Amino acid sequence: MIKYNSITSITGQEQEGTVFKTPATPEFIRLTESFTHWLWLLNFEPTTTKYGPKKIQEFLSWLESKHIFDIKDITSLAITNYFQYLTNRKNQRKGGKLSKNSLRTHITILRKFARYLRESEGETFDVSLQIKGELYHVRDLFTKAEIKALYEASGSDLLGLRDRAMLAVYYGCGLRRSEGINLDVKDILLERNLLYVRKGKNYKERYVPMTEAVKEDVKHYIEFVRPTLVQRDTHALFLNQSGVRFTGESMICRLHKLKEKAGIDKDAGLHSLRHSIATHLLQSGMELEKIKQFLGHSSLESTQIYTHIAHENK
Repeated sequence: MIKYNSITSITGQEQEGTVFKTPATPEFIRLTESFTHWLWLLNFEPTTTKYGPKKIQEFLSWLESKHIFDIKDITSLAITNYFQYLTNRKNQRKGGKLSKNSLRTHITILRKFARYLRESEGETFDVSLQIKGELYHVRDLFTKAEIKALYEASGSDLLGLRDRAMLAVYYGCGLRRSEGINLDVKDILLERNLLYVRKGKNYKERYVPMTEAVKEDVKHYIEFVRPTLVQRDTHALFLNQSGVRFTGESMICRLHKLKEKAGIDKDAGLHSLRHSIATHLLQSGMELEKIKQFLGHSSLESTQIYTHIAHENK
């Protein structure tokens, strides 16, 4: 396995800071479109479906610059050189160079692309590459005090009760954005203190325990708020003021309003609530394996990032 830690010069490497954007080869364009559809079919996170293909476009465009136009010609050296290019190129949003976290997301999406090729096209390549060093740091997490402030900011009117139910689902149950949006009323098993995730990542199902506080917030919303919102025959748990299923963008908008009311000035979204509960559970002494099950991670490796975050966030 290749250990990638430092930048070394490569003969003929493109000028530092160069950013490749979209491929021109018809076959590469087709693969990008097909990969995007594959991500959608397998119900990957909306952010993965939105930004993943753009990373693959960059990779394929870079291959073209190296006169590689066929998947079967991608070698381990090509993969190594590509990540060397990434460490040199500019961060288009923040300036400077890509962080190790960003490099890791590129590795992750490239492995998904290799999996797609293996399952759908027959030809693939191996991404046996690691980035050494700490990949995660504390950013955009809510503290316990800030979580309390969000709950207090939600208020006790109808929309406030809906906001509390939203916090209960995304923080109290640690759901991903798409998992919360896809919830139906029947997925709330009040008599068993469980929440049923039907459409998890990669279509995996799981049951998430609800504490009494979480249960009460969701129950109040279902019994007293949702009936006033519903306008048509829908099974959706979270409804907007038009009586239809809440969108992810609307959820994010509501959270931003809560943050503003609570006086929280940080770029933290719905997924930050999930990261925050995982960190808080670990700090409270919960075993990593149980947090893995709670979050619905397929491997313990994904959960282990919180050991570092929890340590930094003390």
